[in-house]
Amino acid sequence: MPVKTVSHLKKGEKGIIKSFSDKVMSLKLLEMGCLPGCEVRLDAIAPFGDPICINVGGNYCLSLRLNEASAIVIE
Repeated sequence: MPVKTVSHLKKGEKGIIKSFSDKVMSLKLLEMGCLPGCEVRLDAIAPFGDPICINVGGNYCLSLRLNEASAIVIE
């Protein structure tokens, strides 16, 4: 089964953070509050598809580049 990441979400879709695929990026994402078990929802996509805005845990919005979003593995 292929791994699903935040970059695969469509606008309005949700997922639960399971893990991270990039060790270096995982530290940055953890510092920004993207913790395993948190729900994320894709709220907005820039006109050319990059960056995207995700809602983390229903508390705040976070803008990420697609390569950063692809490091967040969800279920």
